[in-house]
Amino acid sequence: MNPPRVIPTSVHGVLDYAASGFNLAVPSIMGLKDSPAASRMPRIVGGAGTVYSLLTDYELGLVRRIPMPVHLALDAAKGALLASSPWLFGFAGKGTRYWLPHVALGTADVLAALTSRKYPS
Repeated sequence: MNPPRVIPTSVHGVLDYAASGFNLAVPSIMGLKDSPAASRMPRIVGGAGTVYSLLTDYELGLVRRIPMPVHLALDAAKGALLASSPWLFGFAGKGTRYWLPHVALGTADVLAALTSRKYPS
């Protein structure tokens, strides 16, 4: 069963930029500077999310070259990578503040990808 696609692409765009900004800020907010991998992962996905959002063919895209279905696939992959990164890169054992933001933000990315509309109105 497929989840309903209830999030309009315009709202998804706002979520994209907000999530990317938050991902870029999370290492400082959570004090993750003592773990390079824990700091690097949210910044990588935050930067990547910003770049391909600017290139997406939706209301908040600047260049509009990436089709929305491709964007959603990138979001899902990025979210899965971020959510699993504490275990993939070995920093989950450092404590909750090291893995919880990655899992929460990654899961939110996957859920947004699954529930957003594939085409702008």
